[in-house]
Amino acid sequence: MTKEHEIIETGWNLDNSYARLPQTFFSSVKPTPVSSPKLVMLNHPLATSLGLSSQALLSNDGAAVFGGNRIPEGASPLAQAYAGHQFGHFTMLGDGRAILLGEQITPVGERFDIQLKGSGRTPYSRRGDGRAALGPMLREYIISEAMYALGIPTTRSLAVVKTGEDVVRETILPGAILARVAASHLRVGTFQYAAKWGTIEDLQVLADYTLKRHFPDVYAGEKKYLSLLQEVIKRQAVLIAKWQLVGFVHGVMNTDNMTISGETIDYGPCAFMNTYDPATVFSSIDTHGRYAYGNQPSIAAWNLARFAETLLPLLHDDQEEAIKIAQGAISDFTELYHTHWLTGMRAKLGLFNEEIEDESLIEGLLNIMQKHRADYTNTFRALTFGKLNDMALFDTTEFEQWHELWQARLGRQEEPEASSHQLMRNSNPAVIPRNHRVEVALEAAVKNGDYSVMERLVDVLSRPYAHSPEQDDYAALPEPSTRPYRTFCGT
Repeated sequence: MTKEHEIIETGWNLDNSYARLPQTFFSSVKPTPVSSPKLVMLNHPLATSLGLSSQALLSNDGAAVFGGNRIPEGASPLAQAYAGHQFGHFTMLGDGRAILLGEQITPVGERFDIQLKGSGRTPYSRRGDGRAALGPMLREYIISEAMYALGIPTTRSLAVVKTGEDVVRETILPGAILARVAASHLRVGTFQYAAKWGTIEDLQVLADYTLKRHFPDVYAGEKKYLSLLQEVIKRQAVLIAKWQLVGFVHGVMNTDNMTISGETIDYGPCAFMNTYDPATVFSSIDTHGRYAYGNQPSIAAWNLARFAETLLPLLHDDQEEAIKIAQGAISDFTELYHTHWLTGMRAKLGLFNEEIEDESLIEGLLNIMQKHRADYTNTFRALTFGKLNDMALFDTTEFEQWHELWQARLGRQEEPEASSHQLMRNSNPAVIPRNHRVEVALEAAVKNGDYSVMERLVDVLSRPYAHSPEQDDYAALPEPSTRPYRTFCGT
């Protein structure tokens, strides 16, 4: 089949700019074929936006590509090298079970990585088998697409293929491969790898590549490497604020899980918070709460400081001066994050303008929510529609006093009540991927081969701000349980 014929039929239009970096940054390796690939999930809207034909991808040929059994024309498969601080400890890493097929150039000229996750061993697998289980790959599909619908920068899920082979973890599980789409898979850990094991020339090549790919407006600037640091800080400030505003807990904010593009990546032990509590942790391995919900902004700042350290040789020839430059840039993160978070919280309360007491008003509500163990998402949903009769929180004197302050604050702005209501509708989701709903969908798919539950869930989550009647069931809380909800890395 010629490349021209394939582009017409399937739409693959792959480039391989990362493969043109120095060899130290990757290892060329092909996916390990699987016995009987079967496509179980395909993201039709995403496929279309990428310039791919859903009809062609639904064929056996599509399953063969996503299963790693066939390499599409123009691909140059590779595994990326990177390092990272995992729970504060630095180590050599790399794509141990993921292979980058190439970069799809869309009909409008955008560039996106196409990566197969769970596609077999690579030189970075260490003792791993390079494979993935069906449940975690479906989980990433659900959560990443929900994040996209919520307006949060994220990698996305194009397809999930069952491999027809088992993987051995604590138990024997069905194997699967996820086709993941990203603006790039460049990470803080990529730069840590370059700084530790590469030359200064390698680091400079990587930085120039990153600037050209993600920040072309500052690519040729006089202080372009400082601009690179500043732009990454800005994007992460936006991202983490958006996480906090919807109650998202990533669960494993290692430096290798922080992208340079500002996209959320690696949905292993993540989950959405029900009861508001800054100490919320879901990950089974985060025993000390390093990556708790309330710690996410400070961990982001810590990760960014590690990124800044890698750039020191490029910021200034004198190390002390380079450190001062880096510290100045990093010091901006906290204020940037706080500004984005405060703006988002004002919107959640229907506030258009700024008053000095707004933060006190917001913190007052959050404190009451924490004290009375109120659901984060449903509290703001109830405030949006004035339904203050179905949560114990609303019957307290504390809330009544807070509500009076809030109503007075709304009354001091020029915008009419209808505008405030619409702002709240657009800022407070009706639905999030409730943990119990996700588990039910995964159980139906993995144990019974029934993907309809997951498909309905993904459909409902694709319109989080619709506030439609059919979303009511998906907004309901789970039955009370004495056991805390725990998530796992999904390896």
